[in-house]
Amino acid sequence: MQSLKSISPIDGRYRKAVEELSNYFSEESLIRYRIIVEGEYLIALSEEKKVGLRKFSDAEKKIIRNLYNIETKDAFEIKIHEAKTNHDVKAVEYFIKEHLSKTSLKDTIEWIHFALTSEDTNNISYALMLSEAKKKVIIPALDSVSGEIEQLAIRFKKTPMLARTHGQSASPTTLGKEFKVFSARLKRQIDQLKRNKILAKLNGATGNYNAHLVAYPEINWKQFTINFIEKLNKERGINLEPNLITTQIESHDTYAEIFDSMRRINVILIGFNQDMWRYISDNWITQKPKEGETGSSTMPHKINPIDFENSEGNLGLANALFNYFSTKLPISRLQRDLSDSTVERNFGVAFAHSLVAYKSILKGLAKVTMNEQKIIHDLDDHTEIIAEAIQTVLRREGVALPYEKLKELTRGKKVVLADFHKFIDGLDVAPKIKTELKKITPQNYIGLASKL
Repeated sequence: MQSLKSISPIDGRYRKAVEELSNYFSEESLIRYRIIVEGEYLIALSEEKKVGLRKFSDAEKKIIRNLYNIETKDAFEIKIHEAKTNHDVKAVEYFIKEHLSKTSLKDTIEWIHFALTSEDTNNISYALMLSEAKKKVIIPALDSVSGEIEQLAIRFKKTPMLARTHGQSASPTTLGKEFKVFSARLKRQIDQLKRNKILAKLNGATGNYNAHLVAYPEINWKQFTINFIEKLNKERGINLEPNLITTQIESHDTYAEIFDSMRRINVILIGFNQDMWRYISDNWITQKPKEGETGSSTMPHKINPIDFENSEGNLGLANALFNYFSTKLPISRLQRDLSDSTVERNFGVAFAHSLVAYKSILKGLAKVTMNEQKIIHDLDDHTEIIAEAIQTVLRREGVALPYEKLKELTRGKKVVLADFHKFIDGLDVAPKIKTELKKITPQNYIGLASKL
């Protein structure tokens, strides 16, 4: 489809930025994952000695696995089956049967989807989809964002900067330390996202292995599920866990854990974008002009912080979806309702908006420069911030009412270093204390910021 005709900006305006996710979240990809699950299940049945299915040769296993490499024309073939059956998973089953019926496996086609319900196929397909997209696209993108912010933290760890609490001037910090706050927060959440595991089930229509057991009561179907999931993990380099206690559907609690991890990461990055926007507004951070680029349709001078604004908007959209997924999907009426199906098909939309946001941050960071001269000028212009330091030393020396005295000197007033030195000269403290106090400046009153 022509991208200019797309309803969603994900498949239109942002297509190039998110194209790699289509390998995991598109309709064609969902179909491929379903074929993988059905194919691997068929192979697993052939390897279970107590099942009355003959063992497959290596060549026959290859025939099955070749079906995983579907092309768009194959996906369309399956969609034709779906139009007839009005059932997406049954359409996949018919596709596999049709293709295997032309091979040496034609005698085994009724074992395809044996004893399964559609949710057995679907939940494992989505588990594979989420696990692989997370591992191969989302986490590398997040590591890049976190790494860029960490580099800024290291580079500017000693650059003193005016802090603001409640929007007002406050005890100084360093620019690098404030970047470090974000990189440290991100690292913790990304590590959690990496550890998040997805549960998967393979236990039939109401979660009790009814059909499995009636056909083969002597088989340990719980162990079969465990073995099947472990094999998928080994072959695909992922980390699913079997869920043996379910209704017809896997309860999706672990989906919610991933979505909540993503939402927390995105909230941190929304905060980062807003801080960058303010630093750019204050001219503490400047943006390199790009040849031929226009900042405003009417104001020629402007270089707008559009990358950070774009990122903020996309993160908000992603989080609205992640929040809905987390509150919707763990709930199902009794043993099953189908309202989760259309919701699951939108997983890729939330991850795509996130990916657009991460790439926008990287784009924005690539064209910023720290205006250290302006940062230090504005810091020195707010001498009142050393009042905290002076009153704290005076408390140490036992001076009466130091806070109140500094409040009278500074609150609501414009003061300079000379005002503080005059105040210090009038104190009844030892000369060495006065010398100590006069050494305090906005630039050196940064605590452990550079070491932190």
